[in-house]
Amino acid sequence: MADLGINDIRALLGAKPRPVGWPARRARIEEVGAAWPAASDISFEPISIDGMGAEWSRAPTSDPSRALLFFHGGGYCSGSIVSHRRMASEAGRAAGASALAVAFRLAPEHPFPAAYDDALKAWRFLREQGFSADRIAVGGDSAGGGLTLALIMRLRDLGEALPACAWLASPWTDLTLSGDTLATKDGVDPLLHKPYLEELAQAYVPAAIDRRDPRLSPLFGDLAGLPPLLIQVGSDETLLSDSTRLAAAAGAADVSVTLEIWPRMIHAWPLWNARLEEGRRALAHAGAFMQARFAKDS
Repeated sequence: MADLGINDIRALLGAKPRPVGWPARRARIEEVGAAWPAASDISFEPISIDGMGAEWSRAPTSDPSRALLFFHGGGYCSGSIVSHRRMASEAGRAAGASALAVAFRLAPEHPFPAAYDDALKAWRFLREQGFSADRIAVGGDSAGGGLTLALIMRLRDLGEALPACAWLASPWTDLTLSGDTLATKDGVDPLLHKPYLEELAQAYVPAAIDRRDPRLSPLFGDLAGLPPLLIQVGSDETLLSDSTRLAAAAGAADVSVTLEIWPRMIHAWPLWNARLEEGRRALAHAGAFMQARFAKDS
């Protein structure tokens, strides 16, 4: 099957108007995210984590002692294990780890702190399964990237062991929507525009809570003491400044940060790794980053 270019992915995304209503939006992200199925050599195991849906995916080369805890994007309101199955499973393959994708609760039916608490539940499940913290990577795209950071900051504040590293693909780190690229990149981003992001933030965040709260907008939190971060973002994203500001803030807090800005790439482009070479290369970079930071056998 021939590869596509990023303009072909743009055409896929623009083939239909943005749906109205949460059920239609959720169906659409599954349609475009799962446009190409997972690889045939990946095995899948659906599980329940105290009533929360989750799915293990394992490549033949996966090290059973390593895990990637993956949180999907979708603005906390959509996205699923199905929409991100190809991305999560190939990221696990690249990392040489089993990937655990989590169906955390979605807003507006389940606003904050539902997803925040579900992330901690998933982490503790992995630890109870016997995974050493230094053999777990945590990652996700978009809102899943923000949730990754919020979880790790929570673990640090609780004094719990931290994962080996974090992988953040096009992370949404500022729900106040103060980044300058929301304006400067608006004309080239085919997916995310400020009015839509505002709608997502309103659905997720209760009115009484300040959106600068680091549990919602990790960019504004204390980043000291976090494990190494890999941030991957496209140059054609309205959320570009969510990543560049995060990298600067984390670096200033003495956190090891690798920031990759991929020319002409759009939001969460590794989703389409089945047909997009840049998506595969981004996952290969992420996998090498995770493999280098997992604890080695003693």
